[in-house]
Amino acid sequence: MPELPEVETVKETLKQKLVGKKITDVQVLYPSIVASPTILEFQKRMIGQTIRDMKRRGKWLIFILDEDALISHLRMEGKYFFRTKEDVITKHEHVIFTLDHNVELRYQDTRKFGRMYLVKKEDLDTTKPLIDLGLEPWDHALTVSYLKTCYQKKSLPIKSVLLDQSIITGIGNIYADEILYLCKLNPMKKAKDLTEHDLKQIIHYTKEVLELAIKAGGTTIRSYTSSEGVTGRFQHELYVHGKVGEMCKCCHTTILKTKVGGRGTYYCPTCQK
Repeated sequence: MPELPEVETVKETLKQKLVGKKITDVQVLYPSIVASPTILEFQKRMIGQTIRDMKRRGKWLIFILDEDALISHLRMEGKYFFRTKEDVITKHEHVIFTLDHNVELRYQDTRKFGRMYLVKKEDLDTTKPLIDLGLEPWDHALTVSYLKTCYQKKSLPIKSVLLDQSIITGIGNIYADEILYLCKLNPMKKAKDLTEHDLKQIIHYTKEVLELAIKAGGTTIRSYTSSEGVTGRFQHELYVHGKVGEMCKCCHTTILKTKVGGRGTYYCPTCQK
């Protein structure tokens, strides 16, 4: 599943080609992709609007239009591609936005898990799904005091709590493993037992890991690439995620894999006691 760096990469890729383009038609070939409003209202409201900007909130892409904002979550396999009207529509292309100059922006999703919401621009941050999101990693409100308040009653493992989008948004499975490795924290340690030093480390390495991943264009694993065949390079910089059986770069202990909250979790048993 694409995490914050991958979504940021998609946002920047699309922004270069979309800003200033007018939507002249909308086809919804798989209705479940559009969570809100109704399909008819979705189409009616979008047609005629111009794409003014592209933003990101957590793992959500946001298309800023004249009157509305289109909020899109890629989930496991969602991708956006540019095509022309003459190109054959494939079976996995579920929403097609026709733009001026014979250009089509097509949403492709093999698993059909992605979701779209169309909301009024003024309601963007005060309605679902964005209202439920926590702080961005670079928000000045992300402090030790904030995390202490959020974690003080959490008996769940810190790995699970890092994935809680209502606390810090944008962190997924890959980057949670990397952050905890750099913090020298065992992924199964209870969040409520973390010290102030641990919390400072989490804030520091969350920012550092995500910034480096964004610079590298995200992480390309399995079948996930971002828009238009753009592939990330951060998979070559990973310390533990996906490295089971390999040697820790710090202590040369064998990297182990376990499950925490049902998620595959990689860690060094020596560095992360």
